[in-house]
Amino acid sequence: MGILTHGGAGMFIDLPNELDEALIDLGSILPAWSTEGAFLADSTIERYRAELDSAPLFGEFRHSLLSLLNGTGAGYAVVRLRNIAQAMGAGDPFLCLATAILAEVAIPFQPFQRWPLWKEIGTNLNANPGLSTGTGYNAFHMDLVNVTQPPDYTTLLCVRPDPLGAGASILSDARAAVTRLTPSSRALLADVAYSYGSFFELSDVGGEYKPFPVLDGEPADLGFVRFTAKMLAESGLDEAHAHAAKELADQMVAGQISFTLQRGDFLIVNQHYWVHGREPLGAGQHDVAPEDRRLLLQLFLRGAGTTGPAAS
Repeated sequence: MGILTHGGAGMFIDLPNELDEALIDLGSILPAWSTEGAFLADSTIERYRAELDSAPLFGEFRHSLLSLLNGTGAGYAVVRLRNIAQAMGAGDPFLCLATAILAEVAIPFQPFQRWPLWKEIGTNLNANPGLSTGTGYNAFHMDLVNVTQPPDYTTLLCVRPDPLGAGASILSDARAAVTRLTPSSRALLADVAYSYGSFFELSDVGGEYKPFPVLDGEPADLGFVRFTAKMLAESGLDEAHAHAAKELADQMVAGQISFTLQRGDFLIVNQHYWVHGREPLGAGQHDVAPEDRRLLLQLFLRGAGTTGPAAS
């Protein structure tokens, strides 16, 4: 059937035409989602699942997706919904369909109280270039690094790629990078010595974790490599701990892969294993109309039975 394809450096899932067509039909009838607190409501998940199960070949697609995302698979996937986005547009019906698919992986939830379930990541020419909404290099990081219970998965849906052809997504296997470090660096990264970011208006992510260890000693499916390159400049680290974190950053860059998301692609990253970032956008963004600039939508997922360190 050929659902799973290995394209370039990435792991991509291309849907068969029969499934594409069935999902386009489903997208027109899926109801708007409901939430219970920060989480997608059980009633919505059950309704979405019943509809998806009726689609031909969806079971095989779900198996391929989950196999990629677990600890023995790639740890990330790019699902190509390009034909569906072309047919449906990127409005609410398409987002309901994307939400339904992601609910097969884990529970969609809304950790940021001030943003909706799908959080816009647009292109702001006035933002710090290194931020997710900026135009420069967005260095490797995991999302919500400074909370005791980070999202298990982060997802990025491409509504519009950079019309100038740049802004590739970058990923790195954080745990593989750790294995290439010296024992002394790994020991330093296990110290509760690192910090980054603020903590406010957040839901269902535990408490603030500050300072935190980069390496928490937990099994890979429970723990995280708590890393963001931005902490190198903002943590007030001593020389030894800063050097260890820089060594890890260098190994992540050395092992990185990259690919450019196109309209309708969504990237799903298992944060227990991988970190992500972005190459700079194309020069000349001032010449691109605001409504044509790169636009992604982000959604977070919480797996069942997630635990975390006790909040301090």
